[in-house]
Amino acid sequence: MITYDRLFIGGSWVEPSTPKLLDIASPHDQSVVGRAAQAQPADIDRAVAAARAAFEAGEWRLTPPAERIAVLRRFNALREENAEKIAHLISLENGSAGWFTRAGQPGLTRQANAYLKAAEEFAWEETLTPSDPASPVRSVVRREAVGVVAAVIPWNSPFSSATSKIIPALVAGNSVVLKVSPENSLSMGFLAELLEQLDLPEGVISVLPADRETSEYLVKHKEIDKIAFTGSTLAGRRIASIAGEQLKRVSLELGGKSAAIILPDADIEKAVAGVKFGSLLNNGESCIAQTRILAPRTRYEEVVSALKTLVESLKVGDPGDPDTFIGPMIRRDQQERVRNYIQLGIEEGARLVTGGPQIPEGLEKGNYVTPTVFADVDNSMRIAQEEIFGPVLVVIAYDDEDDAVRIANDSEYGLSGGVWSSDEEHALAVARRVRTGTITVNGASIAFDGPFGGFKASGIGREYGAVGLGTYTEYKTITV
Repeated sequence: MITYDRLFIGGSWVEPSTPKLLDIASPHDQSVVGRAAQAQPADIDRAVAAARAAFEAGEWRLTPPAERIAVLRRFNALREENAEKIAHLISLENGSAGWFTRAGQPGLTRQANAYLKAAEEFAWEETLTPSDPASPVRSVVRREAVGVVAAVIPWNSPFSSATSKIIPALVAGNSVVLKVSPENSLSMGFLAELLEQLDLPEGVISVLPADRETSEYLVKHKEIDKIAFTGSTLAGRRIASIAGEQLKRVSLELGGKSAAIILPDADIEKAVAGVKFGSLLNNGESCIAQTRILAPRTRYEEVVSALKTLVESLKVGDPGDPDTFIGPMIRRDQQERVRNYIQLGIEEGARLVTGGPQIPEGLEKGNYVTPTVFADVDNSMRIAQEEIFGPVLVVIAYDDEDDAVRIANDSEYGLSGGVWSSDEEHALAVARRVRTGTITVNGASIAFDGPFGGFKASGIGREYGAVGLGTYTEYKTITV
């Protein structure tokens, strides 16, 4: 049993305002795997006050960038040393299959290294060449920390979401209050243990598990300068409205309903093998999952048949079993949400190729759903337009390339996507036409040096690399 009976506020473990601990239940069998204190508004006040005091005192903010970078490199090394434990904790509390949590660890290293390389090359201060050589005025442009950052993250990929915010925010010299989901109290408690070893100045970093009401209290707090949020589009809209009212800086990484376009010349076997990881990663509980599969009419049934074979071959079960590919949904309500969408797809008239709303046999104790494929789906159906956040794929037929692009763009979202073709340059040309923040060709992985984020209802702003680092700074121009 893992227990965190204190809260990590300002770099120290302190007594919570409420002593009651939350039971953390295993999504696999509902057994209690841990207990943890949860933050209340009084704890938020304490963390924000500490962050504000630290920022105004300036010890961390005024530390040279090279020294801040060195501290975050040490954090990254600590995380790498504990990768196996981190993977285990996330599987334990989230139900994410072990293959996924382990495979994600090298990605965290690449993500961090991209930020730190960008920070080394970042123009923290530069003198501009006057546009008029005769002008006696020169401009010095500085990039300075924005202030106190509220980083609010979801439960599905907690370490990735956390480090994508705290690394650039801290490197830029900010103070950070990281608000995490109650379900992730164990892995994020361990994250706090790693941060504690950095000996940051008092107040610079807090890690607080808390419910939605307390989260809103945080983002509304008058002493917060910037909100960095990852989560649902619905919650993002609410946060954007709060930020607008208070003129807070805000970046939002929100939902998706991404399309994988399989072009007529694609190798179907390779494309479907790519769908296994691009569309069903993390039990389907991923904002970047490519869950709309667009197939040419000339090869439609070939694609549907291959997807049926793939999905039926995947083992569903205990996330601790090395053979498991798809584990349980994180909570009962999420399980019911996905099952209800599957039932809705049947009622909308889509063809159920495999799966269905039934719970997999022998897994009734856990939050399991049966991986499902629908064919003969019209893009106007709710199962094609709404983010299901589970292992449910819809296959949509298209007539020609223009039709495929039209369908891919016919969505309120624009976060991710993919194109499959035997002609890489042709696939790249198609990818350029899809209105989405990130898109892969032939299953390429995300490159963390490039900006990541969404078009339309998938968000505002970008993460990763130099662009992501820049969102945690303000421009200051000094004329001399």
